[in-house]
Amino acid sequence: DYIWLSQTGSWLPAEKRIFCSVLLFSWAVYLWEAFLAHRQRRVYRTTTHVPRELGQIMDSETFEKSRLYQLDKSTFSFWSGLYSEVEGTMILICGGIPFLWDLSGQISGRAGFGPEYEIIQSLVFLLLATLFSALTGLPWSLYNTFVIEEKHGFNQQTLGFFFKDAIKKFIVTQCILLPVTSLLLYIIKIGGDYFFIYAWLFTLVVSLVLVTIYADYIAPLFDKFIPLPEGELKQQIETMAKSIDFPLTKVYVVEGSKRSSHSNAYFYGFFKNKRIVLFDTLLEDYSALNKEPAEGEEGENEETKSKTKNKKQGCKNEEVLAVLGHELGHWKLGHTVKNIIISQMNSFLCFFLFAVLIGRKELFAAFGFYETQPTLIGLMIIFQFIFSPYNEILSFCLTVLSRRFEFQADAFAKELGKAKDLYSALIKLNKDNLGFPVSDWIFSMWHYSHPPLLERLQALKDTKQE
Repeated sequence: DYIWLSQTGSWLPAEKRIFCSVLLFSWAVYLWEAFLAHRQRRVYRTTTHVPRELGQIMDSETFEKSRLYQLDKSTFSFWSGLYSEVEGTMILICGGIPFLWDLSGQISGRAGFGPEYEIIQSLVFLLLATLFSALTGLPWSLYNTFVIEEKHGFNQQTLGFFFKDAIKKFIVTQCILLPVTSLLLYIIKIGGDYFFIYAWLFTLVVSLVLVTIYADYIAPLFDKFIPLPEGELKQQIETMAKSIDFPLTKVYVVEGSKRSSHSNAYFYGFFKNKRIVLFDTLLEDYSALNKEPAEGEEGENEETKSKTKNKKQGCKNEEVLAVLGHELGHWKLGHTVKNIIISQMNSFLCFFLFAVLIGRKELFAAFGFYETQPTLIGLMIIFQFIFSPYNEILSFCLTVLSRRFEFQADAFAKELGKAKDLYSALIKLNKDNLGFPVSDWIFSMWHYSHPPLLERLQALKDTKQE
């Protein structure tokens, strides 16, 4: 359990080795990410004119807006990432985790729950930790929303709406997180030698239930969902779904424009009960930003009127269908199922390795737990810190796989005869979201779960319908 350090002529205990390795790897990852971000920021700074290959799809004004937006986002990401890394390092060095665990024990003890009530103490710890994370992250979230997103015309929230939304998210998160965690800890406690199998099965069931109920019961707590009105678009969506045997039951429009002008679309549901959700910002006919102010709306401020009047966004019906053709391609090609299988295989492996490592006292000692080995702390240490090298490799592999899936989904939409419309939709969405189409190749390879715009357009252009 000890190694000899020739430079200092001293012995280093195993727990110190573990602690130093965790810190060094964390900073190595941060420096790697900072290096990649620096390369990409250099692209933002130096690419000030529309490249020749983009001349037909992007005007100079939009190009400059997207360049400045992404440059601001990158700078913000650098400082927020540096703060996060320093904060995490200080928490580890100063013993923040054992301090918070002891504080949780004091609070639960005052409520009449002694040390034998480990699960109660774990829930108090989790509540305090998430509260601390929410409070320290609040200034960054405020700056991102009301400075960066506001500056570039994306923010649609008021300060009151922001705080109401944040409080609601925190409460809903706790209502899900605390019961699920308590049951997981209980299963690990009583599961015996094969507890990792029962824990994995439990998390599998929970994840499937959450996916099933999210859009029907959780998402409506934050955004308004309305059925897509009867009309040509709905009929075309239903016809396309029927043509590929997609078991569509409902189509919703979500009022995302009250939060942000970024656009999106997705489907959800299992077996024969599939639903499609379209953000109103995706639809040219429904986007609030395209609507003229109604007569008598004297209370609307000039800034909002300016946004409403000057910004045109969204896709035409044919382009919306092309985007949905891409999304339905993920379903038809089994990408959703494949991602679930990969996720659950990874989850099972992690729980198995957790079962192997949970008895190692030096892991707990490395983070300041010399006398006790709480299960929740073991989960955090092993899943968050010990598995971090594995998680980085897995994340990169999933990013590569995701890009492959995106190309396949584009090809599926092309087979449906939607290549021309998807081509124009991708250009519109890139413009609406101020995506910058030029990227450093290493940054793109490491971070982009979707292929760069030019690569997607080229793949569509090869056989695009005229």
